[in-house]
Amino acid sequence: MRPPARPALTLSLQQPDGRHRALLPRARVARWVRAALDAPAALAVRIVGEAEGLQLNRDFRGRAYATDVLTFAYAQAPLVQADLVLCAPVVERDAAALGLPLADHYAHLLVHATLHAQGWDHEQGAAQARRMQARERAVLRALGLHDPYPAQPRRSSAAASSAK
Repeated sequence: MRPPARPALTLSLQQPDGRHRALLPRARVARWVRAALDAPAALAVRIVGEAEGLQLNRDFRGRAYATDVLTFAYAQAPLVQADLVLCAPVVERDAAALGLPLADHYAHLLVHATLHAQGWDHEQGAAQARRMQARERAVLRALGLHDPYPAQPRRSSAAASSAK
């Protein structure tokens, strides 16, 4: 028996400095993103440095710091269209602080951002936050990865870092 087909994905992967290129080959990124998709999507995933991450967070969220991940969602139907922007130095620092392999943390953030692109939102109340966390947990478990929301929460900026 074959597993259910995942929705179609058109993926643009942009890694200008190539800092984490070996951890983020196209097939791996596509696998993580597809695992969180519920509809066909056209997504751009861009890995940026600290200066660009700071500028984007300031310009679009009014926050004067670089954050780990930003989701710029443009459409949800019939095609999910979004830009997912990850700030490599912040992702790296957070992974180290959490004691996680860097690739695993990238996977979590890409799943998180992909859910945001589809309308999931943890900033609209506790019930929605619990639903989104449950979905993230299920996707990451299916990928064989860590639970980002253990009983004793670890520090993570992903829960407060996505822009809509």
